[in-house]
Amino acid sequence: MPRLIIFANGIIPELESARSLIQSGDVIIAADGGSRHVLALGLLPSIIIGDLDSLSPEERRRLEAQPVEIQQHSRDKDETDLELALHYACTSGYRKVLVVGALGGRLDQTLGNLSLLTNPEFAMLDICMDDGAEEAFITRDRCELHGRPGDIVSLIPLSGEVRGVCTEGLHWPLRDETLFPDKTRGISNEMENEIAAISQKSGLLLVIHHRQKESSQ
Repeated sequence: MPRLIIFANGIIPELESARSLIQSGDVIIAADGGSRHVLALGLLPSIIIGDLDSLSPEERRRLEAQPVEIQQHSRDKDETDLELALHYACTSGYRKVLVVGALGGRLDQTLGNLSLLTNPEFAMLDICMDDGAEEAFITRDRCELHGRPGDIVSLIPLSGEVRGVCTEGLHWPLRDETLFPDKTRGISNEMENEIAAISQKSGLLLVIHHRQKESSQ
């Protein structure tokens, strides 16, 4: 299966940085107002999922005039548009999912989006949330980060403590340590090389990688 890209209705700091995330062969869909980001990139989503309350009448007419499938849900639904889009990813057989535009903007929406990463229904999905400036994902055992020296990396325990955390390639190393959800031990580390590795023995660890801007010199 190809990778699925879901555009959400959050803030994208730099549109061109978001464009660089798209690879040949990716399938692009939109969670309601995420359609605006897709259109701003000069692209079309194959499917729009949500209650469509974030689209203006003009935007909706423009999309309905294109070969775009629209899956409209009631405004009285219990799920956010992004959650509905992730359910679509599961039922359609996708495994690798990139969510763009899920970070920034309203705090409640951002926290809700990040909490979806812990949903057991989505455990089969390899989900990364990225807006071009930073990425966020859950790791359960081991992961690698690719960036540049000086990039900021924060490790935040979710659903309780995370045990046996070890890091490689970060300025302040962790060696078989326990991270607690009520402490800030894992915040604001820095990459020393272009690759860093993180491993743990138990728990859910939220990894947030903030990319430093390239120097203009």
